Amino acid sequence: MPLNWIAVEPALQQWLQEDIGRGDQTTLGLVNIESKQGSAQWIAKAPGIVAGLPVAARVFRILNQDVRFKPLAEEGQPIEAGQTIAAISGPLSALLTGERVALNLAMRLSGIATMTRRYADAIADLPAQLVDTRKTTPGLRLLEKYATAAGGAKNHRFGLDDGIMIKENHIAAAGGIAAAIKQIRQSMPYPLTIEVETETIAQVETAIQHGADIIMLDNMLPSVMAQAVDLIRSAAVPIKIEASGNITLETIRVVAQTGVDYISTSAPITRAPWLDLSMRIQ
Repeated sequence: MPLNWIAVEPALQQWLQEDIGRGDQTTLGLVNIESKQGSAQWIAKAPGIVAGLPVAARVFRILNQDVRFKPLAEEGQPIEAGQTIAAISGPLSALLTGERVALNLAMRLSGIATMTRRYADAIADLPAQLVDTRKTTPGLRLLEKYATAAGGAKNHRFGLDDGIMIKENHIAAAGGIAAAIKQIRQSMPYPLTIEVETETIAQVETAIQHGADIIMLDNMLPSVMAQAVDLIRSAAVPIKIEASGNITLETIRVVAQTGVDYISTSAPITRAPWLDLSMRIQ
């Protein structure tokens, strides 16, 4: 997934400002630091899937265009503990000041990519595709979804303007699935599609009857989910099927075996620990 730097760079500048404040007093206190050049290596302290090196490079270059950040590992690929994953050179002041923000982002994104890969690998031999959700850290959605893509998932919608998803509370507000679909279809922009969240076989039947393009099977037992899949497939219309709700590494394969097209889960983002990385000045 390519990054939209027009959207990302203002956020990086904001996060740098948050960390630097009125100035990096430690670095500024070093004698003649502004004229000194140096180099550093990034070392992985744990195995995992790397993500976020281009983001880290951008952080340093915002501070000083003369910084050279050379990735030594490929985005979305496995790394081992002790492996050197990047080499950096340039003004020492920029290396020291940018270290924390750059590392924090890369560790967060690599942790997400690592957890995502575990989920993706669990169903790699089955047709179902892992997708992410909108349960992201405010301000970090674009980067966190970049990390899930690096880990092997597909991106679900990025925001409320990215697709129609009629969920439980929309259904309650409209007075039922049929009413919600009818009302929304009258004003929805072309070419968005309609996805409906269902929890029972009866709701699945209603969603089929009223022309849902995608049906989400939410928090269903695998046996009920399999029944719902058979019902949707027998409708002889091209409806995509998504499973969601309490998806874990222990359950995802059973869910995939029901025949759904997509499995959405927030776990790779909400439950991922950071991948430990460090920077060593040479």
